[in-house]
Amino acid sequence: KEGDYKGAAAYFTKAVGLGDISAHYELSGMYNEGVGVERDEKKHLHHLEQAAIGGHPLARHNLGYVEWKSGRTERTVKHFIIAANLGFDSAIEMLKGEYASGNI
Repeated sequence: KEGDYKGAAAYFTKAVGLGDISAHYELSGMYNEGVGVERDEKKHLHHLEQAAIGGHPLARHNLGYVEWKSGRTERTVKHFIIAANLGFDSAIEMLKGEYASGNI
């Protein structure tokens, strides 16, 4: 039903158990925002990393952004390159910005 975030979290948790990469990505966002679950940065990053490892382009891009916020430019660039190779065009724009800033 509409707005049943706790139910959605339970559904995504079951889907993760079945190997659904998109479910990892969705749970990552839920734990990041505290929607349907208690906000938990550790779980947010765990699910984001699992989605990225599984080939989810937006998860890979977002993981790059997490690294960028932590000042780890080299890791940021690696994540953005992988995201771009997975077809996430915004990662290309981010790489252009890093290049223009002299970071790569």
